[in-house]
Amino acid sequence: MQPTGNRLLDLLSPEALDRLRPHLSAEMLPLSRTLQERGKPVEDVFFPTSGMISIVAMMRDGAAVEVGVAGREGMLGVQTVLGDDVSLNEAMVQIPGSALRLPTEVLRREAQTSAQLRGVLLRYVQAYLNSATQSAACNRAHLLEQRLARWLLTARDRAGADRLPLTHEFIAMMLGVRRAGVTVAAQSLQSAGLIHYAHGRITIADREGLETAACECYEVTKREYARLLGFMGDESPAKALDVRAPTPHLTG
Repeated sequence: MQPTGNRLLDLLSPEALDRLRPHLSAEMLPLSRTLQERGKPVEDVFFPTSGMISIVAMMRDGAAVEVGVAGREGMLGVQTVLGDDVSLNEAMVQIPGSALRLPTEVLRREAQTSAQLRGVLLRYVQAYLNSATQSAACNRAHLLEQRLARWLLTARDRAGADRLPLTHEFIAMMLGVRRAGVTVAAQSLQSAGLIHYAHGRITIADREGLETAACECYEVTKREYARLLGFMGDESPAKALDVRAPTPHLTG
């Protein structure tokens, strides 16, 4: 069976995936495209095959802070798996790419009938929540340079590319810090030979060095994805992942 390019979908059995294929549509994800709006119904979910989507919390004063990401390891629309129809946050394309789009009602219907699909989705939700809680602790406990290294590694893993079209302004918004702080942290990483930055593009030059510079949160999150879904970092998904354990019944 030909892989879809999305690791979550590629964990499914041929039978489960074949039931979804007629409803999957390929979508280009141009930079800054809004895929979900705050307070609006979530009519479709997205399974990225390249690029990266940022889930952003918007404050009353207009400030925006990234609270989650979705790339080829997962999906945008985790709330629909838990029975919610409304998005609390906004979702926008941060790194251009592509995705497979699926109507929410189809996902729920198929998850009700397929224990394997339901199990994969719920394990992903758990991994996603674990990542979010780790990020909250990271933002409180670690230095900006460590956080930036971790974030760049996460973006690289989700997008599947060493060259990332990212400006300091955009990174500052995602990390919830001032641009000047990002500039200093990026210059430090560049001076160490870990990244190259020019003209709104960051290139990871030394991945192993960047992992050393990052805080432990990057490895903790990778291990959680490996434990729950069978893959981490750039590794291929484990097709033999056992998702037969009893899982809660989805609402819909």
